Amino acid sequence: MSAPSLTVELLTEELPPKALARLGAAFAEILFAGLSSRGLLLPTSAKTSYATPRRLAVKITDVLPVAPDSEVIDKLMPAKVAFAANGEPTEALRKKLSALGRAHLATAGQDARDGTDHRYTASDGKADYVYLRSLAKGQPLERGLEEALDEAITGLPIPKVMTYQLGNGESVKFVRPAHGLLALHGVDVVPVHALGLDAGRVTAGHRFLSRPDLTVESADAYEETLRAEGKVIASFAERRGRIATLLREASRGVAVVMPDALLDEVTALVEMPAVYEGTFDPAFLSVPQECLILTMQQNQKYFAVADASGKLLPRFLLVSNLPTEAPAAIIAGNERVLRARLADARFFFDQDRKVPLEARLPKLAAVVYHNKLGTQAERVARLRRLASEIAEAIGADRAATERAATLAKCDLVTDMVGEFPELQGLMGRYYAQHDGETAEVAQAIEQHYWPRFAGDALPQGKVAQALALADKLETLAGMFGIGALPSGDKDPFGLRRHAIGAIRILVEGSLPLKLSELVAASFGAFDKVAAVQPAVEELRAFIYERLRGYLREQGGTANQVEAVLCQRPDRIDVVPAQMDAVRAFSALPEAESLAAANKRIVNILRKSGHDATRAIDRNLLGAGAEADLYAMFRELDPAVTRHVARGDYTGALLALAGAKPVVDRFFDDVMVMADDPGVRANRLALLHDVAQTMNRVADISKLAA
Repeated sequence: MSAPSLTVELLTEELPPKALARLGAAFAEILFAGLSSRGLLLPTSAKTSYATPRRLAVKITDVLPVAPDSEVIDKLMPAKVAFAANGEPTEALRKKLSALGRAHLATAGQDARDGTDHRYTASDGKADYVYLRSLAKGQPLERGLEEALDEAITGLPIPKVMTYQLGNGESVKFVRPAHGLLALHGVDVVPVHALGLDAGRVTAGHRFLSRPDLTVESADAYEETLRAEGKVIASFAERRGRIATLLREASRGVAVVMPDALLDEVTALVEMPAVYEGTFDPAFLSVPQECLILTMQQNQKYFAVADASGKLLPRFLLVSNLPTEAPAAIIAGNERVLRARLADARFFFDQDRKVPLEARLPKLAAVVYHNKLGTQAERVARLRRLASEIAEAIGADRAATERAATLAKCDLVTDMVGEFPELQGLMGRYYAQHDGETAEVAQAIEQHYWPRFAGDALPQGKVAQALALADKLETLAGMFGIGALPSGDKDPFGLRRHAIGAIRILVEGSLPLKLSELVAASFGAFDKVAAVQPAVEELRAFIYERLRGYLREQGGTANQVEAVLCQRPDRIDVVPAQMDAVRAFSALPEAESLAAANKRIVNILRKSGHDATRAIDRNLLGAGAEADLYAMFRELDPAVTRHVARGDYTGALLALAGAKPVVDRFFDDVMVMADDPGVRANRLALLHDVAQTMNRVADISKLAA
């Protein structure tokens, strides 16, 4: 079975380019889901999303003109309420059926039928109820599409809504003013209405290469009509792929600096792309290439090209919305504009280097970091103090760390970073090198922001590590101290990113630091800021929660991660080794039984109110299984301790495997909760010591199913 395709298009003024891909995908997804929920799609239905600078559209195959009728079953009321003792329907049942338009079914007896309507009595497993089974007429496409279209318009992830007026004075809200609505089912127009527009079969082609009104004969002809007559590639994905291909072809064998965000943005700016090559004066290459690339990308939406070593070449590629055989005028105009932009960048760079970073330090006193946390100058003082403490703990050069911390934020008041905030840290490194600072200090100034995003590089060298940790922990402590915490998906200060960055530095940098001491030192740096109230436990819990996610991403199961983290390990750097040990232990044939036994021990100790300080009295130990368990763990405990002391967590857990028979026999033969209070307390003390040994690396009871 098949049905005609449906194409729906909203023709608008220029849509926000950075949101276009997301808007196009959402429009198609919501409309498809709305029609599907109304029974208007076949199982074979599929959608194709379209999005150009001036349109959002979707084509859906196999769309029914009318949804099939569907069976509806209403549970009315208990049978004992619906029928009198003589079996006659009660007034309650009559009123209910009348309200549903089924008064004719209020006849005598437990069952009544009229055509497709059927009133019957059945049990729901607990009691008899009266049910009404009826047939609901399927919704026509016109009504279903109008409802689904309203849902799509309302549900779009619009970055900023515009309010505009129609010709009749009606006020309408949408991402941009809409000027046309196309809705075709096969060859027929679906007469729906949205945003003050009546649907038709007319769309618009390319703003410069096509006539303004194009008639589309059918839903299936939409894409090809736009391409052939309108000079528009309607598919965002196809247009994006076409631009990437043209860029590679125009690069003539060298690398194109092609970030996804820029590729998405230029795709959202053109309908029929063409790529042209321009050049600029090689003298501009004296400016750091990161500045030049950012100038090209952000200000002009150009693509830079680089040689095999990554060195920028004095060429650029531009994506135009005007394919032409004679692009000389287009290229010349863009070269002229870029020349002015690059001249500005060179001016900023030259001017900034006239003032050493250190001389800019007083200006930070006029830059507010946060109204409750003071200025950037005050923040620098906290960073210097915290970074110095961390440096001493990890064996970094303390003087170099303090120098890097002093200068780390000075590039924030340079002209270049004022123009391009994304260059903070990087420009600090360039200016530090120009000022004659050591390589270690210059590197730390750049890398103290690292990692900036998931998968980003980590700071290299102990000075950079100390400063990067201090920067992240100072932010976390300050924001937690004033209660500025993330909520839901909102995290305006990037606290989750800072916590994950700190975790990665500790773990992947193998830094032997205690989390409790780091958090305490971080809040200690705010001892002169009255607004900050130490939230030590809250911050530690936040970091552990981020660590939980980090370990899951590394392949740990929920139970394995919980086995390690429930003990709140203070040394984050050893957690991966503990996770490896838990994974190795989990693979043992004895693991399941030992985990279950450990879980039993933990539960017994928790419920018994056992005194954890009580020592084992050997004279109260029974012979056989109880004595064997004591002897086994007297031997195991020092062995496990030795393994843990040298960081061999896997060896520590694997050593427990041999205890399985003894543990099993103990629970088979010994009644822990003996009648004699002394014997009972002694056996609880024995189990406490067993649990201490078994859980030295991780709480293996968490591995039990």
